[in-house]
Amino acid sequence: MTWRRWAYQNLHTSGWRKAGISPVNRFIALMILAAVVMAILQTEPEIVDGYERFFRRLEIVFACIFLVEYVARVWCAPENPDLKGPPWQARLRYMVTLPAIIDLLALSTLFLTLFGSEGAFLRLFRLVRIFMLARLGRYSTALRAVAQAVNSRRYELVASLSIAAMLLLVSSTLLYIVEGPLQPDDFGSIPRAMWWSIATLTTVGYGDVFPVTPIGKILAGITAITGIGLIAMPTGILAAAFSDAIQSQREESQVLKEARLAKREALEAQQDAREAEDDAREAERDARAAELRALRDDD
Repeated sequence: MTWRRWAYQNLHTSGWRKAGISPVNRFIALMILAAVVMAILQTEPEIVDGYERFFRRLEIVFACIFLVEYVARVWCAPENPDLKGPPWQARLRYMVTLPAIIDLLALSTLFLTLFGSEGAFLRLFRLVRIFMLARLGRYSTALRAVAQAVNSRRYELVASLSIAAMLLLVSSTLLYIVEGPLQPDDFGSIPRAMWWSIATLTTVGYGDVFPVTPIGKILAGITAITGIGLIAMPTGILAAAFSDAIQSQREESQVLKEARLAKREALEAQQDAREAEDDAREAERDARAAELRALRDDD
């Protein structure tokens, strides 16, 4: 096995044929979590004060680890059977995939904080580093199931969001007509009334804005009841899709296990057949030797 093949099998989840993830990817996942924890702690001045050099050294360590990982992933990309073509073309195709772009963005934030200056710009990039958690999606079966669930029910989700937008617009318009003359600061326009509609339809209900007229209260009650169903609709869609995705992954895993078992049994059968052929050849040689001895004895 070449080093490039080894790197592909240990860095890319598609190349790892055993259960779970490879030890190398486990180490990388731990490094991602550690880098995110460090980025969170660096937002607290009381923790960072006096330990600036320590945190800077940690940033250098994480930057070097993730740089080596990114370069290794790009280098071994030609081993992926889905990326056809010459090695340079396979590497370019991998670099424009979503996981590779996320890796590059996360890596760039590390280096920008290392070579940047203190200020709002630097703090922004430190917060952006929390997006490194998105890299864990390639290691988590549950996250992949969520992505699969959203993708499989995207039309239903778009339809539910469209209904939500219509309800938001209708309730905002009605409250603008009914409450606008009495509360111009809160309901004096449709955009102003939308804040109340959003808080009501999402069942948050801050209470900072509320209708005072009887008709407005009736409309608010209808909006609130509608909001309960509005929240339950996409929740039910995603729950059913997530259950289907998990079941599909379990079936695929079972099929892979059965395929590996069948392959192992086929190899064992081939080995037994070879051993039987060897035994037959040995028996034939013994029979010939016995015939030769019998002929010599007759002579």
